[in-house]
Amino acid sequence: MALKNLLASVPFERLTTRLGYAGLVPFGVLALLLWLVKPDLHPFVATALLCYGAVIASFLGGIHWGIGISLAPHKTEQAKHHVLWGIALSLMAWVAAMMPAFAGLPLLGLLFVASYLVDRKYWPGAGLGAWLTLRFRLSAMAAVCCVFGAAAT
Repeated sequence: MALKNLLASVPFERLTTRLGYAGLVPFGVLALLLWLVKPDLHPFVATALLCYGAVIASFLGGIHWGIGISLAPHKTEQAKHHVLWGIALSLMAWVAAMMPAFAGLPLLGLLFVASYLVDRKYWPGAGLGAWLTLRFRLSAMAAVCCVFGAAAT
């Protein structure tokens, strides 16, 4: 009941913005830890960052899948672009997760940049253009953390 009251009192935009920024915390903490931990913990931290990045990239693909499904009855071609990109992004994230961290993390950084560029093209047509500023900030920080972490591997 308390959660329901809390959710009712927080505007949607504020909630999603806060959750988005909170999602950057593991990126920053893990990337920083890669520079600070002892060698015996390094593989664990690198794998944690790599897997977290892959999960978030797949989540971004899932957003496109959801957009595509919601557009399907009305805008079939645009819907196809969304579902195809959603699947492609998830598959590329999976490939990155299977790579060693020194290679997978930079690939994830590139995926975050590419994903933002695709979103910049397709989100306005889905009525999501207002979210692009937040999307840019989150993607830029995620990409920087992936590359920063990779530099420590």
